[in-house]
Amino acid sequence: MKKGISLFLGVLLLVVNTVFVTYAQEPETLHAQSAVLMDADSGRVLYAKNADQVRAMASTTKIMTCILALEKSSPDTIVTASKEAARQPKVHLGMQEGEQFYLKDLLYSLMLESHNDSAVAIAEAVAGDVASFAAMMNEKAKSLGCDNTHFVTPNGIDGEDEGGIHSTTAADLARIMKYCIGESPKTEEFLAVTQTADYAFADVERKRQFHCTNHNAFLGMMEGALSGKTGFTADAGYCYVGALRQGEKTFIVALLACGWPNNKGYKWADTRKLMEYGLANYEYREFQENHTVEPVFVKEGVKEAGRIGERVYVPLWIQKKEEPKAVLLKEGEAVRRDIFIKENVQAPVEKGQIMGKEVYSLDGKVILQNDIVAEEAVEQRDLRWCFEKAAEILLMKSPIV
Repeated sequence: MKKGISLFLGVLLLVVNTVFVTYAQEPETLHAQSAVLMDADSGRVLYAKNADQVRAMASTTKIMTCILALEKSSPDTIVTASKEAARQPKVHLGMQEGEQFYLKDLLYSLMLESHNDSAVAIAEAVAGDVASFAAMMNEKAKSLGCDNTHFVTPNGIDGEDEGGIHSTTAADLARIMKYCIGESPKTEEFLAVTQTADYAFADVERKRQFHCTNHNAFLGMMEGALSGKTGFTADAGYCYVGALRQGEKTFIVALLACGWPNNKGYKWADTRKLMEYGLANYEYREFQENHTVEPVFVKEGVKEAGRIGERVYVPLWIQKKEEPKAVLLKEGEAVRRDIFIKENVQAPVEKGQIMGKEVYSLDGKVILQNDIVAEEAVEQRDLRWCFEKAAEILLMKSPIV
């Protein structure tokens, strides 16, 4: 009996140690040629593999098409299929030139089935033509800090124009998803569309019926799966961008060039591996503590009750902007704290005057700044004060009669 218990405990310990080693280290192998795991709250990249390498991104493009359509148009906008939209290759809805749809219905066609004709029809309805819509996409990308992204098509079909090829990076793609799921004024609508399992609709005249099924298998793979979009072209390979939320943690995974046929399942394996790595290793930790700051010398500063020649210091305090403050960290990581105080402070000093900064940074990026201010005022030495002090000294030395 004792031997059996010992053997069981030994096996259990081995399993626990194996799991710890697996998840305590960064994933050593991924199928994707470019990959990112991002903290969706801060935008910090927690894992990167060729994160800034420019690549084609296929239908993951459609997250930008969807969010712009939600922000720039009404769901009840009537979309008329143009000849250009109707001629888009599969995967397509099969719309016919002149056929009309409501924009809200085409968004499900766009995101659940990834229909290329719906993407072009939406772009034309929102901006007038594909080129103008692509310009809107590029403008939005720049505003989000996506400096290595260039959109040519609204559906992700490989394309090129005078600005370059249709492409992005894993880091930029994650930034766009971050905006879609948490920063856009239409985040709630975006999530409602991308989380829908099945959707049925008809054209405006109700002559034809359509049905869409969500092909984002990740929604059923892990607890807390939030959103996502697949993609594939011959140039891009299999691509994916998805988000997950468990408790206070929200992660985004972006994968580019994650295999070619017959490797359709690689993207799901990579996504799970990165999400599990994030969940197992990162925890929120508060880093803003109650620090004190040494007083600073004030040149030509005086106190009302001070003496001639006395060095005057002004006490300082840290004016906190936020508290408490926490950030996702793994074991061995720490937030850096730096103090910057003005040198050669010259009187006068006003109470509350900014005298420096308390700066917190992580991975070389500033995540919080607090002002360091004067706790009290300090006057400047002038002739009046000097005469008064001189008079006090003379009176103290005068003989008492």
